[in-house]
Amino acid sequence: MSGNSEIATSGRLDGLKWGLVAVLVAVGVYGNYYFSAESLLFRVVGLLVIAAVAGFVALQTVKGGAFWTLLKDAKTEIRKVVWPTRQETVQTTLVVVAVVLVMGLILWGLDSLLGWMISSLI
Repeated sequence: MSGNSEIATSGRLDGLKWGLVAVLVAVGVYGNYYFSAESLLFRVVGLLVIAAVAGFVALQTVKGGAFWTLLKDAKTEIRKVVWPTRQETVQTTLVVVAVVLVMGLILWGLDSLLGWMISSLI
């Protein structure tokens, strides 16, 4: 039961947190414009700091937490994938190239035949 009250409390403050994220992004954009005469390095570092703070605030929301969980689950699933060997990749690529070449020749021949037939009728 306490889990539901924590989600409700956190969900209530989510609007404020997202508003803070929007303000941080707006400050970053305006600051980049305002300090356009300054060195690009300083502006990029400033934008990265603001982006990190905005990301941290966004992760504190319910949707941000769900997104973080999704990323962790995706990483787990990627580890379960059986990746093809180099030989399998090369063989599959060669099969695809061969099929594309054969289909290209078939379509070229069909186009030439139909073009010849139409030009004969005209």
